[in-house]
Amino acid sequence: MTSSTEAHSVVPDPRVRAVLDRLHAAAEAEMEAFAQGAPPEPPPEPQPFNPEGAAEFFRDKYISLEREQGNLLYLLARSLGARRAAEFGTSFGVSTTYLAAAMRENGGGLVIGSEIEPSKAAVARANLEEAGLAGFAEIRVGDARETLADPGGPLDLVLIDGFPNLNLAILQLLAPHVRVGGMVMADNVGSFPVEMGEYVAWVQDPANGFASATLPLRGGTELSLRVRPAGGD
Repeated sequence: MTSSTEAHSVVPDPRVRAVLDRLHAAAEAEMEAFAQGAPPEPPPEPQPFNPEGAAEFFRDKYISLEREQGNLLYLLARSLGARRAAEFGTSFGVSTTYLAAAMRENGGGLVIGSEIEPSKAAVARANLEEAGLAGFAEIRVGDARETLADPGGPLDLVLIDGFPNLNLAILQLLAPHVRVGGMVMADNVGSFPVEMGEYVAWVQDPANGFASATLPLRGGTELSLRVRPAGGD
């Protein structure tokens, strides 16, 4: 497997690519170190996500999109002509940078990010500033069930990449704001099959207004298209 710095990036701006290369390299190094300390054999059955202590454990962890997912997110935002997007789980701003770069290329717009850890939000803002994208993102600090309750207008694109036990609740919170033709992308479908199984079942139910499929990126990335307005027939 090629490293992040060797991998292809679809983002044209070299200043943005330099920031993304640095962030992806740090995230990969973190994952490698974590893998070396993991038990040699996986548990026999999928383990449910345990929110107890999760905020403390993930306080300094990247848990970000991989390069391929970031490329897809950027291309989706560009193809949609996205001017407003929301994300659950900003972390250090990897996905935010992809989205903000697309907004700028689309002629302007805003990414609304939500991050529960203030120190991570501060780093994300600094990364966006370094990339020259600070004017295209707003990072809201706190519980996403509150910070994303009002996204300020119709959403072209949503990224769901927060604590798995809250992903479905956040999707249901934001779904009424996603315009017809807008899209939702969710990470960790394969990593947390218990919680994300409920998410996938909901978003793949045609009654909820989406057409959705699981893509083979990082073990499962759910991509969903809004095909009917919320509450529509």
